Amino acid sequence: MSTRIAFLKGHGTENDFVIVPDPENTLDLTPAAVAALCDRRAGIGADGVLHVVRSAAHPEAGEMAGEADWFMDYRNADGSVSEMCGNGVRVFARYLQHAGHVAEGDTAIATRGGVKTVHIAKNGEITVGMGRARLPEGDVEVSVGEHNWPARNVNMGNPHAVAFVDDLAHAGDLYSPPPFSPASAYPEGVNVEFVVDRGPRHVAMRVHERGSGETRSCGTGACAVAVATARRDGADPAVTGTPVTYTVDVLGGRLVITEHPDGEIEMTGPAVIVAEGEFDAEWLESTLR
Repeated sequence: MSTRIAFLKGHGTENDFVIVPDPENTLDLTPAAVAALCDRRAGIGADGVLHVVRSAAHPEAGEMAGEADWFMDYRNADGSVSEMCGNGVRVFARYLQHAGHVAEGDTAIATRGGVKTVHIAKNGEITVGMGRARLPEGDVEVSVGEHNWPARNVNMGNPHAVAFVDDLAHAGDLYSPPPFSPASAYPEGVNVEFVVDRGPRHVAMRVHERGSGETRSCGTGACAVAVATARRDGADPAVTGTPVTYTVDVLGGRLVITEHPDGEIEMTGPAVIVAEGEFDAEWLESTLR
């Protein structure tokens, strides 16, 4: 008899994920297996996989087990490992609530980008403490076709290049990673955000996510955009002592990002579980031959 493996499907502002509960870390989710699951024609289809593991059972999360019971072992659609995924954390938290592991209120989730604090509100919105942004020095440039733009280097636990453009269409199809320079700025690749203004403290963005291509939303990218926009606008909460909040429209919805005077950034948005099912382990093995 073939082995059936449980999964769920969820999304946060249409950034979608295959959720694989595996509390004791017994599954060998190779890069090829993750890519097969994320294939939108031959697999389940997603921007990434949320591998749900107890922190104490995962070698990369054991030291965080005292702070967070659960570890988000996140993988991009191509199977590569990622440090963090902001929309993924919200969906991960929604799954934990759905499964009865946590209730409304505050909880903590371990990630490769550190332990993230999460608040599940009664209205369904989820707020994630995203940590502090780092702003590495040095000029960066991104390009699409004949267009070139200076970009702000922002690190949210993963790397981002934020470019302000006149029209989001200038980002092109975003099937391939936009070229950037200098290469030394992002030795392991980068998430690239293209941003236009929509109004006071209100912007819209498109994003090419490293390892996934263009996605409908990117949580860490929205945070990077808010920070880069605030600095462009001359707003630095560490200087003014006043929090600054930006609304960031993504293709899949809307996120609200607040940066506090201590540098901590909070992201608020929806997270939805849309389906549950099982896949056949033999099917997955057959795709890897």
